[in-house]
Amino acid sequence: MGGRLFHVSEEAGLQRFEPRPNHRVSGEMVWAVDEAHLVNFLTPRDCPRVTYGLGPKTTADDIARFLSPGLRRVVAFEAGWLDRTRAVTLYIYEMPVETFELELQDAGYWISRSAVTPIGCEIVHDALAALAEAGAEVRVLQDFWPLCDAVAASTLEFSIIRKDAARPRRV
Repeated sequence: MGGRLFHVSEEAGLQRFEPRPNHRVSGEMVWAVDEAHLVNFLTPRDCPRVTYGLGPKTTADDIARFLSPGLRRVVAFEAGWLDRTRAVTLYIYEMPVETFELELQDAGYWISRSAVTPIGCEIVHDALAALAEAGAEVRVLQDFWPLCDAVAASTLEFSIIRKDAARPRRV
């Protein structure tokens, strides 16, 4: 592993991350995300969001449909989360890479089965500015589901995070 790994939290002062159970993978683990995918986590933890951008298989049609000219990444979330996103303070803990193994390459997810002591922490007081600095366009959605479905059916690289927390589909 040659890159950097991070764990984003709304909790300050974490000195040690203990492995915990997770619904995605059996056993207990500490989660981290690689630097390329960190932008996907610069929102409140439970904020339902669609994040997407260019990938090696992205077609010109999908670029034209989903991305503004010159843009490479979008983070979109429900309008009901805008005030919470403006108010959140995020703690971006840098994790040592030694005990981590790749869990899901396309999403940049890494796991450690051992307890982890972070090697640093950056505090983010303005998540919207951090998203912009990371090169993402923020889109605020009145209805989460149309974009969620369209992106999932596209050729874009994407993550759909916390969709269970989104408002129900309109009938």
